[in-house]
Parts: sequence; structure tokens; C-alpha cells
Amino acid sequence: MQSIKTFSCLILIVLINIVFTWYQNQAQDAGPDVPSGKLRSLSFAPYHDGFSPNVGKFPLPEHVDADLGTVADKTYTIRTYSVGGGMQPTPEFARKHGVDMIMGGWLGDGHKENKLEIAALIQAANQNQDVVKRVIVGNEVLLRKDMDIDTLIGYIRQVKQAIVQPVTFADVWSSYIQYPQLFNEVDFITIHILPYWEDEPVAIEQAIAHVEKIVKQIEDKAHSMGVNKPILIGESGWPAVGRQRGSAVPSVVNETRFIRNLIQAANRHGFDYNIVEAFNQPWKSNNEGVVGANWGLLNIDREPVFPLTGPVFENPNWHLELLWSVMILLIAAIIFFKSLKTMSLTKILAFLTLAQLFSICLITMTDLLWHTSYNLWQQMYCVLIVSSNVLLSSLLLQRYSDLFNNRPTAEILAKILRISYLLFAGLALFKTYHLALNARYLSFESEQFAIPVLGILSFILYSALEQKTLNWKAISLPKITDCNLQSNWEHYFSYLLTYGIPAVVIGECYIFMSGYDFKQTHPDLLQGIPIAMSYSLENQQLLCWLFYILILTIPFWHRPTESLLSKHSQR
Repeated sequence: MQSIKTFSCLILIVLINIVFTWYQNQAQDAGPDVPSGKLRSLSFAPYHDGFSPNVGKFPLPEHVDADLGTVADKTYTIRTYSVGGGMQPTPEFARKHGVDMIMGGWLGDGHKENKLEIAALIQAANQNQDVVKRVIVGNEVLLRKDMDIDTLIGYIRQVKQAIVQPVTFADVWSSYIQYPQLFNEVDFITIHILPYWEDEPVAIEQAIAHVEKIVKQIEDKAHSMGVNKPILIGESGWPAVGRQRGSAVPSVVNETRFIRNLIQAANRHGFDYNIVEAFNQPWKSNNEGVVGANWGLLNIDREPVFPLTGPVFENPNWHLELLWSVMILLIAAIIFFKSLKTMSLTKILAFLTLAQLFSICLITMTDLLWHTSYNLWQQMYCVLIVSSNVLLSSLLLQRYSDLFNNRPTAEILAKILRISYLLFAGLALFKTYHLALNARYLSFESEQFAIPVLGILSFILYSALEQKTLNWKAISLPKITDCNLQSNWEHYFSYLLTYGIPAVVIGECYIFMSGYDFKQTHPDLLQGIPIAMSYSLENQQLLCWLFYILILTIPFWHRPTESLLSKHSQR
């Protein structure tokens, strides 16, 4: 009879998991199909896994050739950013695959390097006039403050005098507003509009309206100066993975929706566009975090992140993840089958539900963390944190098995469980203050702490149900772990983690308020603070992180009692 109860509960929980997962992973409508399934232009940087300009490891000719073949049926034109650095054979292969080029020359803060790049740009443009249709002199050098405006204009004029193709300069749209003399120097106006990265980030629902507003603003500024030139949005796109900014949420569906709707807007208003970018760029994670590596139409393995036509799945591998989560649940049920046979029906359901939730957390965390690990150290960290969560979930299941059967947890397991919580609290402390000090690019890695938080929440619920009231004194580390060891310094975790909550919010607000465009729009400090605060509190990832940190503080709220300290010192 007891076995039938266990199997019945197991089947019920698996069915609920299947239905819920299926419902959460339905194909979504992401807007109208891309006409002909091809883009007008796509940023092209053929860096493969292990290649990075940061370490001087540039694309090989066979990479350029193969990658151009891959994107030839997805775009009419590619935009490049440098003439050198492995990109030298690009015009030859573009010709081979029937793709036009917007060729870029990379400018930095080194005059000697810039002279060589300009000379190479002129030569390549003149030798490949059939393929190179437009030329861009420099990319975001004003945003990076690599050079002054007069030096930049000198380079633009030099190139214009030496080639027949139209010449421009590409930067964020506000640089053209800040340096209106650029309107007279370029043959066509090239601006970058990235709603996600705006100093005041834009939600996906308003992103296209924002693009249209900026294009109109640039047109009006140009017309006010007597300039009527074509506009190219040199970079626009949306990230598929990474940290949320305000209400701008990275996701595969949002990336698809933005690109498809941008194309519709371009067709309505007659401006040109270039989508950033062809391939995910893992090397960018060094400077821009996870989000910087995930703007591609294709991933690092050259597989589509999303389709240009048809419905879109946020997680196309959900079937496999579901299977793994069920398998882990079954393994847990087999391991604890003997204990389950002595529990009541309610406790069997509670235990198996907790095991299923742990397995879902493990699979979700492992998938995300592994696919956003871009070097050996990150991969090693991924293995370590996943292993730690596997250990913690196993210990927690053993702890709840003992609780539900009214027996003490083995002393060695209780000690390991206590140490695990101390280590996770220490890691959370480090990451919280790291987020506070580096708020722009770091991701909110809440999934790494889902299992310890779930363990605490389940203990709170258990205690409330058992005692018919919520006694916060019972929610302490010794009670949760069944380990009476307690150090005098542990309660300081609660202070430090609690102080980290406002620190993260302040750091997030500071990033918004330090942006050039934000300060131009909100020059008054008192006016800017509530606006920056509203952007911060719109961030669901940030709120989730703060909630997790708050829950992790609970076991450390209480100072150790004298009896515990005395007992500990005697040992």
C-alpha cells in the first residue's frame, strides 16, 4: 500500500512537471517574417571558438570563407570593422559567395596604427570596387574617447579623397548630436541605435518606436543644418542572453521580435539598417559580460539562435531538459525509497516535490552556466558550482528525509550541510558586492543560489506547518542543518548580506546616472535619482537577486547562545 502511494505521488509530480514545462515552452509569435528570409546587412566578425582579438588570435582564411558561405543565404551585405586582423581576404570570399560589403577601418588611440589601417582601407576599397559598396572610417571612437573630433574628420577627408565609394563614420546616435559637424563630413549618416544599451534602457515593447524617434531626431538635426543625406543604422539588435537593464530583457524571442519589427520599420520609413551581428562573440564577454557575447544570428557553433521566419522557441531544447529533470527525480526516489515508505502521503508529496524542484534548478543552472562559460576557468567554475549544488541538494534531501521521519541527521552529514551553507553564503556575499561595484556588465547569477534558497524556504514552510505559527528563532543555521556547531562570527553574514542589498541598488542607479545621455536629459541630481531608481526596480533579475540574498541572510540572523558557544569551545 505504501509503495502504491509513493508511485502515485511520483507519477502525479512528473505529470505536473511535464504539463507545466510544455506550457512554459510553447512556440511564440515573434512578428512578421523577414522578407525573402534575408537581411539587408549583417555585422561580420568570423571569430571561432578560442579566437580573440584581445590575444591577437585572428580568424583564418578558411574561417572567413566558410562563414561567408554560411551567411550568404541570410544577408545581401556584410559590415566589417577592420581591414587587417585576419580580415584581409574578406573581399575575395565575399565576391565568391555573392555578398556585398560595407568595409570598415578600425581606428583607435594609436596614430601609427591608424595611419596603417587607413592606408590599407583605401587600398582594399580601390582594389575591390565591385564588392565594397560603402566605407566606414572608424567605429565608436568618439564614444570610447580614442581621439578628438578634428583628428577623426582628418581621417574621413583623407579616405573620401582617395576612393570613389561613399564614406561615413559610425558611432552611437548621440555622438552625431554632440558633434554636428559630422553631418557635413560624411556621404551618408551612420548611427548606432541599441535600445537595450541606452543610458535609459528601452523595453522591447517600445524599442521600435524608440528607433523611429531617434531616426527622426537625427533627420531633423541634419535638415536644420541644411543637410539631406541617407541614414544607415550601422548597428541595431537585441541580446539573447544576459543581464536585464531596467525593463530591457535579453531573450531569444525578444531578439527575434526586435529584428523582425526593425525591418518592418525600415521599410516603412525608408532608412537602411545593419543588424549586429552574424555570430555570437564569446571573446566580448571579457569586456561586456555574458550579454556582450550573445547578439548573434548564429551561435559560436554556427547554428541558428532563432529563425528569420516562422514561430520561435525560447528554449528549443526543453524536451531534453525535461527528460533530465525527470531522470534525476527518479534517481532520488530510488535512493530514498526506503525512507519514503515510512512517510505519510502529505510528506511523500512534499519530499518528491522538493526533489523535482531541485532537479529542475540543477538542469536549468547547468545548461545556462555551461553555455555562458567561454574559457577554461569559467568552465572549471561551472563544474565546481554544479557539483556543489548537487552535493547540497543531496544533503538537503537527506535532511528532509530525516525530518519527515522524526530522526536526527547523521553528525557528519549535518556538519557538511552546515559548511555548504557557509560557503554558499560567502560566495553570495562576494558576488553581491561585486555586482554593487561593477553593475553594468555582470549578470545576476541567481540560478546558482536557487537550491540553497529553496532549502531555506522549504524549512520555513515546514516549521510553520509543524508549529502552527512562524517562529523566526527556529529558522537558524543549527536548526536547518541539525548541526549544533556555531561560531561567534557567523551572524555577521546577516549584516554584510543585508548591507549588500542597498549597495546593489545604489550601484545600479549610479550606472544609469553616470551615462552621458542620462545626464543631458536629467541634469538635476534630485530629478535623476528617482528615475534611475525606477529603472533599477523594474529589473526583475535584480529583484530576484535581492530576494535570494534576503533569504540567505535568515539562517544567520541569530547570535549563537552561550550554551552553544560553551559546547563548541569545549570541543
